[in-house]
Amino acid sequence: MGASRLKLLLLPLLVAALLFAASRGPLPQLLLLRAPVLPGDLLPLLPWPVAQPLLRRLALRSPADLLPAFVGAARVPGGDGARAAEWKGACFYENRAWMEFRDANGTDGGLGGGTVHLETTKAHSWTCMDLYVFATPYRVTWDYYFLGREHTLEIKEWESKAEYDYVKHNGVSIFLMPSGTIGTLRALWDVFPLFTNTGWGENANLAFLKKHMGATFEERPKPWVSELNPDDIQSGDFLVLSKIRGRWGGFETLEKWVTGAYAGHTAVCLRDSEGKLWVGESGHENEEGEDIIAVLPWEEWWEFETTKDDSNPQIALLPLRQDLRAKFNETAAWIYAEKMNGKPYGYHNMIFSWIDTISNNYPPPLDAHVVASVMTVWNKLQPDYAASMWTEALNKRLGTKGLDLPEIIVESEKRGMTFDKLLTIPEKDNWVYTDGQSASCVAYVLMMYKEAGLFEPISSSIDVTEFTIKDAYILNFFEANMTRLPSWCNKDDTVKLPFCQIKGRYRMELPGYNAMEPYAHMNESQYFSCTYHGRSGIFSMMHTGLPRGTINFLE
Repeated sequence: MGASRLKLLLLPLLVAALLFAASRGPLPQLLLLRAPVLPGDLLPLLPWPVAQPLLRRLALRSPADLLPAFVGAARVPGGDGARAAEWKGACFYENRAWMEFRDANGTDGGLGGGTVHLETTKAHSWTCMDLYVFATPYRVTWDYYFLGREHTLEIKEWESKAEYDYVKHNGVSIFLMPSGTIGTLRALWDVFPLFTNTGWGENANLAFLKKHMGATFEERPKPWVSELNPDDIQSGDFLVLSKIRGRWGGFETLEKWVTGAYAGHTAVCLRDSEGKLWVGESGHENEEGEDIIAVLPWEEWWEFETTKDDSNPQIALLPLRQDLRAKFNETAAWIYAEKMNGKPYGYHNMIFSWIDTISNNYPPPLDAHVVASVMTVWNKLQPDYAASMWTEALNKRLGTKGLDLPEIIVESEKRGMTFDKLLTIPEKDNWVYTDGQSASCVAYVLMMYKEAGLFEPISSSIDVTEFTIKDAYILNFFEANMTRLPSWCNKDDTVKLPFCQIKGRYRMELPGYNAMEPYAHMNESQYFSCTYHGRSGIFSMMHTGLPRGTINFLE
């Protein structure tokens, strides 16, 4: 009897054993270590109503388990020194892959196709499986492997001569879901609630940030909305927000994890010539549902945040220090605000503010290989969004126009520049995109600071589009003398923060707040990886470089 048929006959018995074990409580560790069948391996085969409560019983891992890990490139073994790629999988501990080209049939003048061979051996259990993504700059596909043998992935025909040449030289990149099927399901279970507008979703965001960033979320005494006096708020005062539920809450939580910031959105206060208070914000949602740059009356902005914003934002006011308030050029700030009013949110430079080095800005297992594969997938699914998020920005870095993502990767390689190196080229404040100058929420505020003279005398050597929110709130621009803060600032809180929290159930944390003197070319080549240590917010210097000798998207 064949091995595959034996597995099918054993499946009902194994499922029954799994259900029985889960109903009796935690599974014995000895069983997990020694059994030829690991219970978690079977969850993907069960109906979701059955798998869901069992999934809850198993320890959740990190949402990073949703990210594929680059394991190698399938190339044609031959005289150029190329060998079969080898790696250890989540299920199969020994794996090899290589590429075979297939000539055109000679009648249609095509380029032919190819076959990726993938050999899997030494599975850690009878029921596990490995999930893989296969990618070139021109295509993405996936497959899973349940049996230990040689598997093949057929590419019927190359999309273009460029893809043919690319694969001849670089091979087909292979990405493994490192936690296997069950790890991916666990990660999905961990990530999905982050985006739900429910109490469950809010608790999931808090738990994620506690686990991955060491945030504490200590509860503040009521009232959770300050009885503030707007007369004490002046031009240039900085607003930081931390949204913790719904669509924006989930997005900001993952953004914080990637960038190391303890806030996810920013805005800035402005007074006009008549003394009226306004709020400038990049990321305001208009009536058409578009995210734009807007200048709103304080009353309108504050009412929305306190009564209508369903993301439950925690908000802090960071007053400028006295000498910078005196230096702040309101006229120049208003000229900039009016020029940017109504323009789209700065998606073009949003992701590039935190990628400054080839390998040290990514939280493991994310790396530039994965960024390239995600861009390729997104380019296929949502080409218009891809243009806004990175395609035009990458063209700027190459000095080209109109190239799509595959053409950008190929052009970068022609110039001897790896794709990971291309990502690190700093964004320039004076770049103008097809829809105008681009400014994310924090770039908008800091560009206004720049226009208002706060970065003088090094303003010409600062590109604020390279700043994250964390980079902004650690600048020593804010009032350090707590006796000068407004009398209503944190008056009902037993913990006296160095800034004014004006809304929120949970006490906000801004590690490194108000400590960094700006310097020329700041944040253009930061070195950090996102491993956090408690409340300190200090990044460990963990090197997350690429495998040596690999050739695919990047080398």
